[in-house]
Amino acid sequence: MPPAITTALPATRLPSLRLPAIDILRGVVMLLMLLDHVRETFFLHVQVSDPMAVDEVNPALFAARMLAHLCAPVFVFLTGTSAFLYGRRQADPRRATSAFLLKRGAFLVLLELTLVNFAWTAEFPPSVVYLQVIWAIGISMIALAGLLWLPRRAVIAIGVAVVAGHNLLDGIEVGGSGLAHTLWLVLHERGWFEIAGVRIRTSYPVLPWIGVIALGYAAGAWYANADADARRRGLVLAGAMLLAGFVVIRALNGYGDAPWQAHDHALTTVMGFLNVTKYPPSLLFLMLTLGVGALLLALFEQKRIATALAPLATFGAAPMFFYLLHLYFLKLLYVLAQGYWGNNQGGTFGFDHIGLLWAVTAGVALVLWLPTQAFARLKARRREWGWLRYL
Repeated sequence: MPPAITTALPATRLPSLRLPAIDILRGVVMLLMLLDHVRETFFLHVQVSDPMAVDEVNPALFAARMLAHLCAPVFVFLTGTSAFLYGRRQADPRRATSAFLLKRGAFLVLLELTLVNFAWTAEFPPSVVYLQVIWAIGISMIALAGLLWLPRRAVIAIGVAVVAGHNLLDGIEVGGSGLAHTLWLVLHERGWFEIAGVRIRTSYPVLPWIGVIALGYAAGAWYANADADARRRGLVLAGAMLLAGFVVIRALNGYGDAPWQAHDHALTTVMGFLNVTKYPPSLLFLMLTLGVGALLLALFEQKRIATALAPLATFGAAPMFFYLLHLYFLKLLYVLAQGYWGNNQGGTFGFDHIGLLWAVTAGVALVLWLPTQAFARLKARRREWGWLRYL
């Protein structure tokens, strides 16, 4: 990426070709993702629905889950932005970016079907495959490889139309077990289908994510053409407008997500107002999370903030490496804990207190920071090793 921000970083700083604010924000959402995966590993005995049952869920668990909601939208959006900035360094921007997106998107889909799925199921060959966030990012990158050939205004129009309008499709159902049913599950509806005896779940229907990555790609022009102050103002304005729009549309309670209602307790009412649907991500889910993400990105462009949070950029500089590493590390921790303490939550091992989720997340982040930093430095040092870009 071009050096659009000059930020003084400590001795462990990442290469100057990267944008610190983007890597820091990526790092933040990777840690929030880690928190959510610690929850799914050690607190799975306390089930959390989508959207959450606010009159039943513990407020602390609700808050942890809400924080994790930032991860996928921010990461997919920044993937689009990074793709635009990648093209700025190429002699033939569109052709080079399109080719890279096609190859990396296919690589991510392959990772989801193999190493990522095995980390969750420990089955090979698999009887069940979950198409989750890495799959969604991969398919979105492949879609963006075609969309980027359109004029920027067309990309923006498509992104806005998909994000704002896909909830109009919520009432449509495609039954049966044929190709149309499978495509509908892939695009818009969370569900199961079967191929060659393997059950496949579309945990992340891809249509809304294609809209998000298109908007992220269009936003890349802010980093290419605007000075830092203008960019920060644009990010603040965009974030404020998204959050204001969220409040207005949510208050009207007629479109964009499942309805909310007032409760006897003020906290539960606030939780209900913020309780948005992730699978697939509703319009209000995306307005809330991308609005917060835009404000955080503007905040992290401030030199003082960027310097203080520079170590977090390590996770953002090698996100796929960290993603794979943390999945297998958590699996190892679970096996060791289960072997030492045994099952204490029915047929599984789990924590008794939600506070332990934060403690374990902090511990795992500290342990994995050094290998992630080593890989980020290797990727920066060995630019001739093109395959490292895929991680």
